[in-house]
Amino acid sequence: MSDEKVSPGSDLQSEDSDVETRNLVRIQNRKKKKSGGFQSMGLCHSVFKGILHKGYKIPTPIQRKTIPLILDGQDVVGMARTGSGKTAAFLIPLFEKLKSHTGQSGARALVMSPTRELALQTLRFAKDIGKYTGLKAAVVLGGDSMNDQFEALHSNPDVIIATPGRFMHVVVEMNLKLSSVEYVVFDEADRLFEMGFETQLRETIHRLSDKRQTVLFSATLPKGLIEFAKAGLHNPTLIRLDVDSKLSPNLQTQYFRCRTVDKDALLLHLLTRHIKPSEQTVVFLATKHHVEYINMLLQKAGVSCCCVYSALDQAARKINIAKFTNKKCSVMLVTDLAARGIDIPVLDNVINFHFPAKAKLFVHRVGRVARAGRTGTAYSLVASDEMPYLLDLHLFLGKPVKWVTEASKQELSDGLVGHVPQALLDNVDEDIRLLTDNSHDWKNMVKVCDNGYRLYLKSRPAASSESIKRMKELEGITLGFHPLLAPNNATEQARVDMLSNMKQFRPKNTIFEIGVNAKAPGFSVMQVKRKKHSHVIAVSSEKKADLMGQFMEQQARQAENGEVMQEASTDTLLSSLTAPTKSRKRKQESVRDEENYISYRPSDYSSEQGLGLRNNFDQQAKGAVLDLTGDDNDQMRSSQSRMKWDRKKKRFVGSAGNQGSNKKIKTESGQWINASYKSDAYQSWLKKSKAKEQEEFASDDEQAPSKRSQSKRGRGSRIEVVGHKPFRHSNDKKEPKDKRRFKREMRTKEEIVKNRSVKEKRLFHQKRRELANKGARGGSSVGRGSGRSGARGSGRGGKRR
Repeated sequence: MSDEKVSPGSDLQSEDSDVETRNLVRIQNRKKKKSGGFQSMGLCHSVFKGILHKGYKIPTPIQRKTIPLILDGQDVVGMARTGSGKTAAFLIPLFEKLKSHTGQSGARALVMSPTRELALQTLRFAKDIGKYTGLKAAVVLGGDSMNDQFEALHSNPDVIIATPGRFMHVVVEMNLKLSSVEYVVFDEADRLFEMGFETQLRETIHRLSDKRQTVLFSATLPKGLIEFAKAGLHNPTLIRLDVDSKLSPNLQTQYFRCRTVDKDALLLHLLTRHIKPSEQTVVFLATKHHVEYINMLLQKAGVSCCCVYSALDQAARKINIAKFTNKKCSVMLVTDLAARGIDIPVLDNVINFHFPAKAKLFVHRVGRVARAGRTGTAYSLVASDEMPYLLDLHLFLGKPVKWVTEASKQELSDGLVGHVPQALLDNVDEDIRLLTDNSHDWKNMVKVCDNGYRLYLKSRPAASSESIKRMKELEGITLGFHPLLAPNNATEQARVDMLSNMKQFRPKNTIFEIGVNAKAPGFSVMQVKRKKHSHVIAVSSEKKADLMGQFMEQQARQAENGEVMQEASTDTLLSSLTAPTKSRKRKQESVRDEENYISYRPSDYSSEQGLGLRNNFDQQAKGAVLDLTGDDNDQMRSSQSRMKWDRKKKRFVGSAGNQGSNKKIKTESGQWINASYKSDAYQSWLKKSKAKEQEEFASDDEQAPSKRSQSKRGRGSRIEVVGHKPFRHSNDKKEPKDKRRFKREMRTKEEIVKNRSVKEKRLFHQKRRELANKGARGGSSVGRGSGRSGARGSGRGGKRR
């Protein structure tokens, strides 16, 4: 008895000592600046073993900066480019805080993802890293059965990985309080707000406990997300790595200037001639109509491809992504709305069919390539109306534009902007015409794409005025051919030069001067006009020549010195933005009596505001906005139709202001949500499954497991996933029959198949016995049957008598 009393205390003491030891190791390693490995973070054995199992050896910069802060219990806002390891940055502290499964009711961690694909990707990471912790994970995703998700949440999971829409539906149905959640993660938070989940996120925050720890990871910080971070996080620490390294050093960028109508031919030429069939390539397009159009073109040309866009069915999106990741096809066509958060580790190339209107969007697109030490190339097809956006991009990156001129033939390097030979495009155009000449669907698709592109141009944000002005000045400069597409031999070069000279040929005589004599009235008018404007033409040609000379000198200087534009610091930008501007008006003299004037604000109000968190966070998050346009007509027009007319209030209100409608219900936090979130689905499931009765009897009969058994369970068992059938493990042991207190009403697919097979075996053996009995009767002829019938008849007759 004495041993039994001492053992729990000894277990508690050993566990406390392990926690103190890990804290001491963590503090000591932080003093050493060079110790930056996972072993220096003081992680427990099960978590560290899972990291080694995943193959991680050295933490990435975002992991090295955020994991220690999260382990200390601070709220963190992390910003870094895609592919920098943000998923592991919040999963490793999650498993370190939870450690192992406990008998506590309610989930202890919540991970919110914007899309179903990103949530399943996070689940796969969690299964690998948390393999030796023995934790339970419930998945709440749109498209899955709600009854399975009710059952998963009743099984007492430790971690919930969910999408906001379905999670909000389940929470409202079950009326969950979420007070047991200690650790909350918002992954790709900017995407959560872009998809319109602000109402769901605020309702979720309202139901969480105030003592929680909140972690927010994103590639950018939109304005709405900044307000949400200030409301949902407590004294957050902003870790921003997107300024130091916007593009990966292993990424090579190439820009091809061409006409809009030639982009189809150039894309087909790149995919068939320059990019190897074994390489994986993602093509970004503006709208879903262009995705379907290019998909049809590549299939006719024999290029294996698949497509993903927001209006595509979830099952089809999942199948296409699986085909691409498993290398069943080499090209995937996507829009910006469908490509956020999808991790493709073996991606080699990215092609920007339509150049992005925002520099941050370009960084996000090309961030899919050159991840985790791999190399890659980003090709961009730039039309004339997209050239100002190219200048904005290089101003954002702090790099000069490398123009390929006709005079200086440059070798292939990073960031070159060159022209495409027209003869090459004409050959590919002829091949496309032969493929699509007799296709009626092709002509209809071309019309649909033209209409969609017009709507896209209306919703596309304009470039900066300085870039537009500079591009107009550079219009007279003739670009040379890009080294990647330049002709290989002298014959092709001569042919290309001849065609380009023919294209640039401009006759000196106008149509009024050709084939007429000197007495014609048009001839005399043109002579007078030439004399009047000869000076203007000469000045313009001289200015163009000077501009070309300056341009060539600048290119030569950059090539010799490796000149790179220096990026201004945040303090310099803020001081320049807030500098007083000179006014032409005369400064008015102040008539205020400074000696007797009493202000309504204290004298140190401005300094306190500058030191406050709210203003500081606003300044740090300034300028980190990423705008995405929709990939179909409805999403493009949604920004123009956000305000609705309220008949009762007699004015325009937002979509959340429709409070008097019968289709809206008000939650505890004051948010108005659709009435479809609240139905009788949960109550009907409770009646069918009898889950309450099972929990009551189980709580009375079963005792809580000891800490020793919990630690044993956490050492060898992998993380258990409930509520998502495709990721269930066949090696999981079923509960013994003697421990099952009640018979479940709902059965799994395996149980149904097993019952059917048992019934079929019984029917088979029954028919066999009947056939055997019939054979035995037939072998004894009539005598045996008559004897039996006589006996039976006599017996019956005796009884009747």
